[in-house]
Amino acid sequence: MQADKNIGKTVAGSGILLALIAFSGFPIGDAFIKSMAGDWPAPAVAALRFTIGAIALAVILYWREGRAGFQISRPWLHAARGFALTVGTITFFSAIYIMPLADAVAISFINPILTALFSGWFLKEKMRPATWLATIVAFGGVLIMLRPNVAAFGLVAILPLFSAVAMAAMLILNRMVSSQRSIFAAQFYIAFWAAIFLSIAAVAGHFLVPVMHIPGAPDWDVILRCAIVAVTATSCHFLLYMATMRTTAAAIAPIVYIQLIIASAISVFIFGDALDPLALVGGGLILLSGLFLWRSERRATTVLEA
Repeated sequence: MQADKNIGKTVAGSGILLALIAFSGFPIGDAFIKSMAGDWPAPAVAALRFTIGAIALAVILYWREGRAGFQISRPWLHAARGFALTVGTITFFSAIYIMPLADAVAISFINPILTALFSGWFLKEKMRPATWLATIVAFGGVLIMLRPNVAAFGLVAILPLFSAVAMAAMLILNRMVSSQRSIFAAQFYIAFWAAIFLSIAAVAGHFLVPVMHIPGAPDWDVILRCAIVAVTATSCHFLLYMATMRTTAAAIAPIVYIQLIIASAISVFIFGDALDPLALVGGGLILLSGLFLWRSERRATTVLEA
């Protein structure tokens, strides 16, 4: 019996380690994206990144599942996932082009709060008082963070907020298809549709929006950095999937905030951004609201299981 408990603890510990590695990898990919500011416009970078990812995932899906892996039902739902990811990606990439990386990442952390709200509105899941309290506090943190950024960058500083809304919508759509296909198929189809929508957005931006003008074919280093982001992001998503196979989602959830620490370090030491004290207060409120929501949901789950 004791041996079984020790094995269980080891497996759970490995799951937490995998989640830690995965969440630590996402800000590194964001830093590569930010490093391309001025080299190529954000929609074009996003289109290239997801095209590379979709091709790689198609190869993996065919290798593991053959032609059957590409047979899906309700393709419009996967297209909607891809469109939500497109909006979230363009707005976030544009945000980190112009804003300190730490600020953009911190504002995007309102995503779990928005997901909880959307779950109540669209999936008819019951909204608990703790969810409302966390939502109010988190939005207060967002407003505090936006004040110095809007003053410095104008209304474009709200781009990470739009990104958080789009990514929350994507998570709701992910829940709606979670039982349909394997993780490989789900990853491929969202990357496939995102690549299509992002390519359309890149072409439209080239002709209609001056700041999105594509100066020419990307240099080899832009292609290389996009490939690195595609590989690291896809690998991190698979590591998270493996982590959920070894431990509970409740154990993994708070580890997401390691991204803010790493993003802040990258922002300061690599890009030379200053940490605004007011922005730190807002980021702290968002972080605390997320941890509060996670803890209250964990308690609620424990009561139900008892």
